[in-house]
Amino acid sequence: MELSMVFAALSLLFKATTVYFAAVALRWMFAKRKRWPQAAPRTRFAVVIAARNEEAVIGRLVKSLMEQDYPRELFDVYVAPNNCTDDTAGAAFQAGAQILFCDYPVRQKGDALRQAFCQLDGRGYDAFVVFDADNVVDAQYLRRSNDAFCAGAQVVKGRQMAMNPKASWVAGCYDIYFSAFDLFFNRPRANGGLSSKLVGTGFAVHRTVLEQLGGWNTQTMAEDAEFSAQCARAGIRICWQPEAITYDEEPVEFAVSLRQRKRWCSGVVQVGRRMLPELSRSSGRLAWDMLCFLLTPQLAPVSALLMAFSQLCAGNAAVSPAALAVSAAGYWIGCTGLAACLLLTGRPAGRRNWRAAAMFPLFMASWLPLQLLALFHRTTVWREIPHTGGKNQDFA
Repeated sequence: MELSMVFAALSLLFKATTVYFAAVALRWMFAKRKRWPQAAPRTRFAVVIAARNEEAVIGRLVKSLMEQDYPRELFDVYVAPNNCTDDTAGAAFQAGAQILFCDYPVRQKGDALRQAFCQLDGRGYDAFVVFDADNVVDAQYLRRSNDAFCAGAQVVKGRQMAMNPKASWVAGCYDIYFSAFDLFFNRPRANGGLSSKLVGTGFAVHRTVLEQLGGWNTQTMAEDAEFSAQCARAGIRICWQPEAITYDEEPVEFAVSLRQRKRWCSGVVQVGRRMLPELSRSSGRLAWDMLCFLLTPQLAPVSALLMAFSQLCAGNAAVSPAALAVSAAGYWIGCTGLAACLLLTGRPAGRRNWRAAAMFPLFMASWLPLQLLALFHRTTVWREIPHTGGKNQDFA
């Protein structure tokens, strides 16, 4: 067998997880979604926000929480400031939050959450909700999360949307990306009995889950993916509640976006190296699905490299410049078409950023080099993403 064919065969083998995700999406994406039945408020929530130098935006989030359509006696808001050089604590307290000071150094968000949950243990809360300081929360968030918990959910992931989708094409691409992920990942898993993807904001955890897992014990830069893997290993399903909505302020500059997503990729690689052996020894659909999720960002860039080696080994007869141009044009048109469809479906006209749709292929293509870089360069220092709480915000 020619060397080029060997590389091509290996490249296809490394795409196995991609095929699996496509199969899950096609099987369950178009099934009728089961809505959580509405229930009377009875879940007592502790809302926890880890914040570093977020004086400019923390008050906005706390205000949106204080305006929740949920009995005020059934929830409290806590902010855990860490490594701050501004008055994040003062701004949060003035807006109505209680302050949880960290007792020992915080290297990453998971450290702050662990200390916060330890301090809140034994105070009679049924569930803990986690937000980022740059969020704004829909008024129905706690009420809709209560519906899910009353129906038996143990971990609830809400829907995430961009707060500033028209601020720049970069911010608009985040909004489209979240919609695509809900459509192709979270919706099929909700319909098929698997776990949704737990991102670092807009999720709630029942007290019994933390008791079962021995508290919040994440060690990596991607505390959300690590906690998801711990849940999968224990057979705990993360349930999707798209009616619990969080708005997230997105980066407006491409360079900042690359830095943020590089950290995400590096964190997931760290989680994979830490959790894959344990998941491989676990049985059940949740563990298998999570194992594939953690493998994908490690296998995808390797698959691309193998395919490139295959073309190089094949020589000039492999792919002509014209064929490459046609392939690139097909990718751009297809990706832009998907983005346009997502903008037209279920989104008010005021939130549509058509420039973002045109640039969405670049946004998605940039994931591949970030994943490749994350394989060889480990991010160990968390660098804050500046939030201003400025213009171009649309919550409709």
